[in-house]
Amino acid sequence: MKQKLIQITAGRGPAECCWVVAQVLKYFLKEIQELGLNYEILHRSPGIENGTLQSATVKVTGIQLESFLNTWIGTLQWVGTSTFRKYHKRKNWYIGVFELDLNTNQKIDTKDISYQTMRSSGPGGQNVNKVNSAVRATHYPTGISLVAMDSRSQHQNKKMATERLLQKIKEMHLEHLKQKITDQWENHLSLQRGNPIRVFKGSDFKKQKTNTSFKKKRNELKNDLKNQLNN
Repeated sequence: MKQKLIQITAGRGPAECCWVVAQVLKYFLKEIQELGLNYEILHRSPGIENGTLQSATVKVTGIQLESFLNTWIGTLQWVGTSTFRKYHKRKNWYIGVFELDLNTNQKIDTKDISYQTMRSSGPGGQNVNKVNSAVRATHYPTGISLVAMDSRSQHQNKKMATERLLQKIKEMHLEHLKQKITDQWENHLSLQRGNPIRVFKGSDFKKQKTNTSFKKKRNELKNDLKNQLNN
C-alpha cells in the first residue's frame, strides 16, 4: 500500500489565498474518499481570518495514488472576488499543492539519544521523591530534550521519554520540510502562474470548478471515434 505526504499551501499569500487552501482541502479530501483512498490530516496551520488555512499536510494511502495526485500537484488558481477586501481589484489567486518527501519519517538512531535519571518533582508522595524515577532524554544531533516523570517506574518513564522525543523530532523535520517547500513555492510562483493544474471560479467554488487536464477531452474523442466505428 503506497503512501504520499501532500501539502496544500498558500505560501506567503494573503487571506484570500488562505481561504482557497481551506476550500481546496475540502474537495481534495472528498475526492480521496470517492476513490476509496485513506487519509490522515497531519497538520493544519490556520490563517489570519476565520475559516482559512495557511497550509495543510495530509498523508494519503492507497493504490494508484500517482494517477490521482497528477490531477492535483502543481499550481491551483481561483478566479473570484475577495470576500475580505470588498473593493480589491485582484481576481486571480494562486496556491500550491506539493508532495513532501516521505524520508522525513526515516528512523532515528537511538544511539544518538542519551538518558539522565533524576528525582521526580511535584505530587506523588515521599516514595517518588526519594527515587530517581524521572528520566531526561536528549537527542544530541538536534539538541531536543525532554523529561518524563508520569510513572514511578524508571523503565516506563524512559520508554515514554523516548516515544515523545521521537515524535518531537519527527514534527521538527516535517516543519523544516514544509518551510522548505513554502520557500520553493514562493521562488517559483511567478513561473507557475501561467500553467495551473486546476482552475476554480466563483464563490461557490465547487460548481464552477474547471479541471485543466485533457482527460475529459480525451474521453470525448474516444466516444466520437466509437460512434463513428459503430455507424
